[in-house]
Amino acid sequence: MIGWRAILAAAALALPSLALADPCEAPLPAPNTRFEGPVRYVGDGDSLCVGPTSDPSTWIEVRLSDFYAPELHDAGGRQAKSRLEDVVWRQYLSCRALKHSYDRVVARCTIGGAAVGDLLRARGGVEGGRGRR
Repeated sequence: MIGWRAILAAAALALPSLALADPCEAPLPAPNTRFEGPVRYVGDGDSLCVGPTSDPSTWIEVRLSDFYAPELHDAGGRQAKSRLEDVVWRQYLSCRALKHSYDRVVARCTIGGAAVGDLLRARGGVEGGRGRR
């Protein structure tokens, strides 16, 4: 019989992965497809969800193509997420899908014609993620 400590340990290990799961559920657009909408969710310093309604089934998960933030668990990761939230939260983004990567689309997104990556760098954003140029 499994003891309560083993069950508690298993639950504790599972919870962080659930907390990191994003709510974006829309099908990913094909490459070169344009899509737009307000930012509904920010996952980390270079990932977000764009969707036309408050229903997560309409939210597209996006990995920004022009900015490589540190991972959340790395130095500067939390600050990168906060900076992206400051720049894009509830802003209306226009995006062009470039390719798929895992369960999201890599896209170039703009706010009023300005690239989100450029806006992040202008606000002091420091790149340093795995995809760094």
